[in-house]
Amino acid sequence: MGKLPTENLKKLLSCIKKNSRIIVPPLPGFDSGVHLIDDEYLVVSTDPCIGVPEKWFGWLMIHYAASDVALFGAKPEYCTINLLGSPSTKPETFYEIMSQVCRATSELKMAVVTGHTGTYEGLSTLLGVCTAYGTVSKDKLITPSGAKPGDYVLCTKPIGLETVVNFALTHKALAERLFGTHRTQKLAKLVSMQSCVKEALLLAEIDGVHAMHDATEGGLTAALNEIAETSKSGFKIELEKIQILNEAYTLQECFGLTDEQVLSMSSTGTILAAVSPQATERVKEAMRQNNIEASFLGVFTKNMRHILLKNGKETSFPKKADDPYERILSGKL
Repeated sequence: MGKLPTENLKKLLSCIKKNSRIIVPPLPGFDSGVHLIDDEYLVVSTDPCIGVPEKWFGWLMIHYAASDVALFGAKPEYCTINLLGSPSTKPETFYEIMSQVCRATSELKMAVVTGHTGTYEGLSTLLGVCTAYGTVSKDKLITPSGAKPGDYVLCTKPIGLETVVNFALTHKALAERLFGTHRTQKLAKLVSMQSCVKEALLLAEIDGVHAMHDATEGGLTAALNEIAETSKSGFKIELEKIQILNEAYTLQECFGLTDEQVLSMSSTGTILAAVSPQATERVKEAMRQNNIEASFLGVFTKNMRHILLKNGKETSFPKKADDPYERILSGKL
């Protein structure tokens, strides 16, 4: 389930012809595309929304795509939406989701341009797709391929946050047994942290932030590998510096997960970024002033090795993500 493997994706995209108006075409590791419009760049991103708590469905649908636009340095301005359901979907469900969409777009000062809503026999659950748009000046564009040797690896918010929060929402009784009632209630209120629009735009304004990527499907593993691969660099990070929720370790024990799967936990809202040494203090201050948890995990390197330090000992960082999100959200221990 989820994204196609990189080799399959490359084959899928191979028929797309080059176009001089396209600045960033569809590429593995890039969650947005960019094309020229007048003297600015238009950043475009599209994302599906499926299998998330219904009370947050419309809000998340907007923020998924808007976050990807912001990670390229552009403020999300416009969006289109597709909202689809099974024939049994009641109109009231669509009404509620659209009210969530309107709340999210109002918060972000975005405008809904157009869309499509309908019910179809082939669907058994709600499916939403949002395409978001935003402009950015040519000198402010940021892409995942901008990491430079010597840049520090920044990580905002804890790994596993999305997985833990959605588990608390969809499996309340089990979550209360595992995490405690009070903690489960607190986690259920953290859904809004699955957006990274705010911090992405803050980071984009700081000179020396060279690349950004969100740790969605595949978590830290996928995001960090993709930045390194598209930037043609390696990295060395320390396990002890990675913020991982205690509840993620609880889920690891309950579901029999490996350490690699913990690092691959879907963590929508978490940003991985490449930051020049000269910009680290400004980044720390910006994150502190906005109450955003952040830490520097290590550095990007000139050689192509992907290294994870465990208690000072070098090991290989996982080459591929093994995201346990679907298994955990099934609730089957």
